[in-house]
Amino acid sequence: MITPVIMAGGVGSRLWPVSRKLYPKQFVSFEPGAQSLFQQSLTRLNGLEDVTAPIVVCNEEHRFLVAEQLRELGIDNATIVLEPEGRNTAPAVALAALAANAPESVLLVLAADHLIADIPVFHAAIADGAAHAENAKLATFGIVPGHPETGYGYIRRGDALTSGHTIEAFVEKPDLETARQYLASGDYYWNSGMFMFAAGAYLAELNEHAPEILRVCREAWQGCADDLDFKRIPAEIFSTCPSDSIDYAVMEHTRNGVVVSLDAGWNDLGAWSALWDHSDSDASGNVSRGDVLLSDVCDSYIYAESRLVSVIGLDDLVVVETPDVVLVSAKDRVQDVKGMVDTIKQAGRTEADSHVRVYRPWGSYESLAHGERFQVKRIRVKPGASLSLQLHHKRAEHWIVVQGTARVTIGEQEMDLQANESTFIPLETKHRLENRGTEELVMIEVQCGSYLGEDDIVRFDDIYGRLGT
Repeated sequence: MITPVIMAGGVGSRLWPVSRKLYPKQFVSFEPGAQSLFQQSLTRLNGLEDVTAPIVVCNEEHRFLVAEQLRELGIDNATIVLEPEGRNTAPAVALAALAANAPESVLLVLAADHLIADIPVFHAAIADGAAHAENAKLATFGIVPGHPETGYGYIRRGDALTSGHTIEAFVEKPDLETARQYLASGDYYWNSGMFMFAAGAYLAELNEHAPEILRVCREAWQGCADDLDFKRIPAEIFSTCPSDSIDYAVMEHTRNGVVVSLDAGWNDLGAWSALWDHSDSDASGNVSRGDVLLSDVCDSYIYAESRLVSVIGLDDLVVVETPDVVLVSAKDRVQDVKGMVDTIKQAGRTEADSHVRVYRPWGSYESLAHGERFQVKRIRVKPGASLSLQLHHKRAEHWIVVQGTARVTIGEQEMDLQANESTFIPLETKHRLENRGTEELVMIEVQCGSYLGEDDIVRFDDIYGRLGT
């Protein structure tokens, strides 16, 4: 049996401003009507035989995003392991191997933010990887390079096997001339970061080459707690774990490593230029998404999320528009976006972390207007969802229902509000908002007070386990 392990951590800051800390690229759909990258990583496994329920390893902050996107796929039996902080891939996969709870389980370790175009070829490579894993080998997938790429690490293959090769060496990201030599030789693959091995074989190799990682992960797993649908790893233990990748901790040292070639239209979407490479362009080489008008523009990527974006007389450009941020970059400088995000963080701005629309387990909210002592938000509550029973010390709230029916609790009073009806929640008053209907509840919230931060909240009861401040 094959157990998919989906590595869903990471921030994807090179795809800012669409990808942000609280809503990173793996949970985003970059094509109209398409599934998110995380969902695609699961659905592309459809058709494989002998596949068990997935194990998802994700950041604690993203747990409800993962749960909701799994629900949309009809997957209700996944194991969701919550990392209190990222410690790289070697510890994350160790937790997944322990969660599998069977040394013979073949783990298919996949990133949640990759694109793969040719699914049958991908499935054939998985079959090859599974055969190696069942023979106590640790397989990685090497991407057949299509051009001299300087943004990836490489794998130099060794002796030929029945399906694949031994691993001669892992090589760091090369300069352009070296990458050209790698491509010409035919002996190098891009390092995909995807693996297949038996859970027990991986843990044994980890014990040999990085025993402290395994020791801490075993202790953390023994101390993990069930929290709703999640496996919560204790932060005080996991924080002591060394941070290392599978490559450095295991694959560069093992005598049982093999590489399986993969030529299936793979892309890790490491920058906006990768989306331009992956997408179909028009006659001028442009890729556009959303409400876009172009005049005398060539070889550019234009993404509009909330308004008209028009570009005139420019080439080799990336423009990304969101409700609160516009990014403009030369296409060959998009790797520098990560540095811009760091600058924004250092300035104490929120745009690196969150969008105007912020997602919560019950739905979402978005700020429409704000000023001194007031803020206006649009609140969306999913059918059957409920906000916590809470109060605010420094603000009062006015609620106006736009769509659906709101069950409102204010102090000891409970009432139903229909569209065009409203109510008022005084300062220091316990209150709750629920949607007991079958359609989305949409309402406008007007906050007034001396402080309007999200941390002015005390929770008394919450179906999602978020209590306190």
